[in-house]
Amino acid sequence: MTQYIDGFVLPVPRNQLERYREVVEKVAEIWKEHGALDYSEYVGDDLSLEGTRSFTDVTNAKKDEAIIFGWVVFESREARDLANERVAADPRMADLINPLTHTTRPIFDAERMVYGGFRSFVQSSSQSAV
Repeated sequence: MTQYIDGFVLPVPRNQLERYREVVEKVAEIWKEHGALDYSEYVGDDLSLEGTRSFTDVTNAKKDEAIIFGWVVFESREARDLANERVAADPRMADLINPLTHTTRPIFDAERMVYGGFRSFVQSSSQSAV
């Protein structure tokens, strides 16, 4: 199966992580209702490797910010495009996203978010023997 993913990286103030999680748990369900096969977000733990540029550098993260790395999996690019349209039109998203970006102290700065859509290139997984 040729899947398609949207990937993203963004800094979130550490003191806002729980609030961010509460919103994202609802956002993930909306994405899945509109066609996402999977929605995952992880918080950075080990973000430096000598000789490489880190997510911290790319997002210009401050010391009091955590790095979130996430992706949304779709059946195809066409399914992703349709889901994007539906999510953008879903009134629940506006209510959820407003607290993230339009308060006096936003949870994250969307202009520092790194984003892209990706088609399958190489996939390798291990299967445990039963």
